[in-house]
Amino acid sequence: MPEPKRKSKPYAAVARAAVEIASILFLFYANLLMGEFTRANSHGKTLVLALKDIFTRANFLIGTLAALVGYIVFDRLRRQL
Repeated sequence: MPEPKRKSKPYAAVARAAVEIASILFLFYANLLMGEFTRANSHGKTLVLALKDIFTRANFLIGTLAALVGYIVFDRLRRQL
């Protein structure tokens, strides 16, 4: 006999969204960090200085908005397929 269909927990969708948004934000900051070292590597920039340059309020806002838009787009694509 087939097993009864389980109802997903109410926080599962929120947890999935948070993980996907966090992974997009991680990729954004990784890309910024790589750009900082590519651009300023010859000047002897340290990791601490590069991290200080990329973790700004403006970058966080841009990254968060991009992550939310990315999540919405990919979620709609996932539902259509």
